[in-house]
Amino acid sequence: MKLKLKRKFQQFCLILICLVVFIFQSDIPNLKALTMDSYQSEMIIEELRLKVPAEAKAAWLNAEKEIWDPWLSSQDGFLGRQLFWDKEKEEALILVNWKSKKLWKSIPMSEVNKVQVKFEDNVKTALNVSKNPFQLIREGELDKQG
Repeated sequence: MKLKLKRKFQQFCLILICLVVFIFQSDIPNLKALTMDSYQSEMIIEELRLKVPAEAKAAWLNAEKEIWDPWLSSQDGFLGRQLFWDKEKEEALILVNWKSKKLWKSIPMSEVNKVQVKFEDNVKTALNVSKNPFQLIREGELDKQG
């Protein structure tokens, strides 16, 4: 009888420890996180980082203005964008604001690739080079907070 009681007590303690660990390991803020459907409808920012050498900066800015600006402005869900250039790193940061991830991702990649080819052709002609001088460093997305 004593052995049975001791065994039941050990099982109870084990369950209690597991429960305590589970409760403290839970990430309570995630319980209030957006559902996937809501996430798809929240504003999102596309982030692009490029290597842009100083001597090619003007051609980059011009091609962005001539090629990407008109195309982006015609896209459903496009809210605007910002261009930054880091002189020390010779890197560009492009932040594109989209009304929702769903609208952004609904644009066919084949269409984006066509515009990218036009952009690269514009830059190569302006710089009189045979290949695109801008290396993509990072491509990602940022969620607007607050």
